[in-house]
Amino acid sequence: MPKFQLNRRRFLTAASLGISGMALSGCDAFDFLQDSDNGVRNVLEGANGLTYRAQRLLAGRASLAQEFSEADIRQSQRPNGVTAPDDDTYKGLLSNQFADWRLDVAGLVEKPLSLSREQLMAMPSRTQITRHDCVEGWSCIAKWTGVQMGLVLDAAVVKPNARYAVFHCLDTIERSLSGEVKYYGSIDLLDARHPQTILAYGMNGKALPVENGAPLRVRVERQLGYKMPKYVHRIELVDGLGAMGLGKGGYWEDRGYDWYGGI
Repeated sequence: MPKFQLNRRRFLTAASLGISGMALSGCDAFDFLQDSDNGVRNVLEGANGLTYRAQRLLAGRASLAQEFSEADIRQSQRPNGVTAPDDDTYKGLLSNQFADWRLDVAGLVEKPLSLSREQLMAMPSRTQITRHDCVEGWSCIAKWTGVQMGLVLDAAVVKPNARYAVFHCLDTIERSLSGEVKYYGSIDLLDARHPQTILAYGMNGKALPVENGAPLRVRVERQLGYKMPKYVHRIELVDGLGAMGLGKGGYWEDRGYDWYGGI
């Protein structure tokens, strides 16, 4: 009898995509899940917590996502989500090669920060070659360079009651009569301080391209692609997620996605 081997990454990916992710396929059959009082959605949201606990149990606090060699980079990094923000603020920053862009770190911190890209690049950097797994089913390997998010949090001196890092982005993901909604997301501080969680400003040995999130995107290598916001301009440390969007922890999470998104 052949030996059965359980691959943690495959198991968690299947759990995430197969349970809560089935609502993310873009199929009209699942439109009803956007109804906040729908019983099926409530079951799926309960599964989100199970995914989170399973990831923590199987992966532990400090386990690393697989890293690859440069020989494994066989194609350019496929962009996901918005690829060319048409927001006036973003276009103005881009026209000046992001010279006026700043990363603000605020909320539950002792020392709020406003960092230029040059200041971030002057901090100790980390380069890692990892695989990006999209909830749509594709993967891509690329080399990312940036500063470990933990170093930025240390510089800001996070207050003891902070539990989450919320990312505020420059790209508008939705427009309606009620106004513009810019992309937002969050991770807990355990993942924010993971050694492979970086604020990336470089990709494949060059400056981060616009379509991949310039001037700064988050890389959270143990999670799916939608957990890695692009065009980030502000990180807010908070003690809860209820005040953000619909209270589920991110733009897509507010629309039925798994908050943790672990792989």
